[in-house]
Amino acid sequence: MGFLTLAAMRQGGGRLGIPGGGGVFAVIWCLSMGSAFAQGQVSDYVPVTDAELIDPAPDDWLNWRRTLDGQGYSPLDQIDRDTVGELQLVWSWATPPGTDQVTPLVHDGVMYVPSRSGVQALDAVTGDFIWQHRRGDAPSADETESMIVGPGLARRNIAIYDDKIFAGTSEAQLLALDARTGEVVWEYQVADSELGYRYSSGPIVVRGKLVVGMTGCERYKNDVCFISAHDPATGAEVWRTSTVARPGTPGGDTWGDLPLTFRAGADAWLPGSYDATTDLIYWSTAQAKPWSSAQRGTEGAALYTNSTLALDPDTGEIRWYFQHIPAETHDLDEVFEVVLVNRGDRHALFKMGKIGVLWELDPATGAFRAAHDLGYQDIVDIDPASGQGVLRRERVPELGVAVDYCPGPGGVKNLWAMAYHPETRAFYIPLTPGCAHAVYG
Repeated sequence: MGFLTLAAMRQGGGRLGIPGGGGVFAVIWCLSMGSAFAQGQVSDYVPVTDAELIDPAPDDWLNWRRTLDGQGYSPLDQIDRDTVGELQLVWSWATPPGTDQVTPLVHDGVMYVPSRSGVQALDAVTGDFIWQHRRGDAPSADETESMIVGPGLARRNIAIYDDKIFAGTSEAQLLALDARTGEVVWEYQVADSELGYRYSSGPIVVRGKLVVGMTGCERYKNDVCFISAHDPATGAEVWRTSTVARPGTPGGDTWGDLPLTFRAGADAWLPGSYDATTDLIYWSTAQAKPWSSAQRGTEGAALYTNSTLALDPDTGEIRWYFQHIPAETHDLDEVFEVVLVNRGDRHALFKMGKIGVLWELDPATGAFRAAHDLGYQDIVDIDPASGQGVLRRERVPELGVAVDYCPGPGGVKNLWAMAYHPETRAFYIPLTPGCAHAVYG
């Protein structure tokens, strides 16, 4: 598997500049964990601060979406419509087989590249190898197309903070590496992987805490999915917030009389966002399980599935929630990135799930503001007052009865993140529309 990353270096050098001018170039990077390299060390490493995570240097990419507000925007402007034709290959690297959906991090000219098999540190300008941490074995030929192979690292992101690199693993562990050398600093077992728990994404860092969402949240166990915060020095858990409303708690009745062992889903399988203005963490949750309400045994809303949660960074308390599609029944989850933007003097939260509706909420209160339906779905109507998606009865599956609906489980939008450009005030959103014919049984 290979990736193409375009990087623009500022004229006259800069922290990632090319000596003597810094021309425009392309980097094709590929990760090989199978070859033997002499371990090196990042020289003159500068620890990453909380302030830098919120407002990185222009040359740095310190978070999954570069900034904690989820915008995915880089202020570098050397590559544009006039210069893109001048891009040339500078260096290349080979990846191991397997399914990766990774975002590398860049800090002070060093690129930290995760894969299922581990993490490598490379010189971002030359491609020179610095160090590697290996985790498990590369997947076999039979496993390369599987979404779940292991043991290994979570496929989607890593985090950097202070002098450490942080990752989740497919064994429901958190892992800290020395950013200078790649050596393991600590490992912390968060949940029991024998029960199916695992990480498919790594943490974000908010005000000195690692915050990460769990997945693998199926039925028939005495616990549910959760988001947790951890001490970056040791991995010790600071707080844990369930993403499923338990019996006897607020929202617990939205699952009817189902016992805890039958309340499944609300996986938090992508990273969250943080807004320094409201001092809240925002996290999206996935669908209930089984997908079909007929199979679940309840037509209740099933909180907090398919929701946006606003969490207190210190305690994990749910300060507000907005459930986008109550009782969703097609595996069309609203689990994707949360993006915080300023529109003039109006602060706003945006997100889009699989049905292709761009929701706008008040970041401070969760109050509904607007829903922009792209027109690729025929499953819900948007209630103009609440803003929630109301399932169309003819699209709700019945056991053993065929149903056609759009989009299919792959969604109009999926995990490929959207980006926001503050100068054009536009979102750029990858879309993959399609429909489905299904029989639930």
